[in-house]
Amino acid sequence: MSTLENKEFIRGVFAQLAQGNTRALSEAMADDCRWTFPGNWSWAGTWEPKTQVLHGLLRPLMTQFADGYRMEADFVLADEDRVVVQARGYGTTTRGEAYPQTYCLIFRMADGRITEIIEHCDTALVERVLAPITT
Repeated sequence: MSTLENKEFIRGVFAQLAQGNTRALSEAMADDCRWTFPGNWSWAGTWEPKTQVLHGLLRPLMTQFADGYRMEADFVLADEDRVVVQARGYGTTTRGEAYPQTYCLIFRMADGRITEIIEHCDTALVERVLAPITT
């Protein structure tokens, strides 16, 4: 896919995420997808392949939200096989706490699928509001 096609593909995924369809992201992932939280904090680590991303990261994460989760792209930039998205997320935890997250997500694309996600977010909010995920 071209740079523009990669950008439009990710825009389409975020259009679905904005409606609360979190499956759109998992459906866009390649089987060998890798998801990384860089840094030195409780969630830092890498999950791979896609089955581990889904079962070890996303499923435990999504069970912490009472009524689902929405994520909206503020802007999308692309360069060759990389697409960078600044986004905002909205949800309420099962404990009733608001979770207004901000993100910078770096996607790597191959053959029309997401092969890598590097997520930068408000780590203080994660530590304060969410239960830890173990790697």
